[in-house]
Amino acid sequence: MSPTYRAGFIALVGPPNAGKSTFLNKVLGEKIAIVSPKPQTTRTSITGIHTTAEEQIIFLDTPGVHTARGKLNRFLVDAAWGALQEANGVILFLDGSRYAGNEKALERDLRPLASRIGSLGVPMAVALNKVDQIKPKERLLGLLADCAERWPGVELVPISARTGVGVDALLTVIREFLPLSPALFPEDQLSTASVRFMASEIVREKLFLALDQELPYNVAVEIETWEELPEQNMTMIGAMIYTSKNSHKGMIVGKQGQNLKVIGQQARQELKALLGTKVHLELWVKVREGWTEDGQFMTSLGLGS
Repeated sequence: MSPTYRAGFIALVGPPNAGKSTFLNKVLGEKIAIVSPKPQTTRTSITGIHTTAEEQIIFLDTPGVHTARGKLNRFLVDAAWGALQEANGVILFLDGSRYAGNEKALERDLRPLASRIGSLGVPMAVALNKVDQIKPKERLLGLLADCAERWPGVELVPISARTGVGVDALLTVIREFLPLSPALFPEDQLSTASVRFMASEIVREKLFLALDQELPYNVAVEIETWEELPEQNMTMIGAMIYTSKNSHKGMIVGKQGQNLKVIGQQARQELKALLGTKVHLELWVKVREGWTEDGQFMTSLGLGS
């Protein structure tokens, strides 16, 4: 390995729905983190690993940092800040389409970040994401000027994680944050997330996409059974969907079980691609009142870790 090889940890932080997970998936060329239009989709610090001939970047995709209300939200915010403890650099993701021409929204959403971000003690860059959605482009110049005033000397990189515009430029900036080091993971490893965890995330994503704004935020998915049958090229998976109210259960199941059927079909197709086998997937829905305030239960689900 070259003596100039670099490797290290880069934390992706920012307000909810800024596009951190979309960026991670784009860079890796694989779907590691689930993506949905619903804010606060990411609930754990997901590690994605990008390896080239010159460097290995270990990305920590953290839950969106926001003003925490309730134990679940505090869990998520604590996870985001916990990821910074091992980071060699930080990329602050901002939704450029949201803040261009809207300085008050930027000020409000940065409030939970401002005090901590200024005292991290590690290099930082700002990724202004979703620039493809900013029209007219003069609004982007105003946002760049505002950010330059907030973070003097910090690299500002306009990107579109969805289209790939500016992603290579951001990776060039990130490389400078990495220490000289041999690779820390095998070159073909894309994530430290377990396959079971990724399976539960796929089911949760399909819940979000199928029910959109109707779906209450307080749902979680746990893989309860997992059996591999190599001779049949089959993986048998049973997943429990937890929600906190009976009315929410009815919403998830749908009339005559139609919603759950659609969610299962969509998840099964993606699981087949992930596992490379046929998949038999069973989904159940269970009401567990107050689970978003039960720290022990949330820990057992792996939330915030």
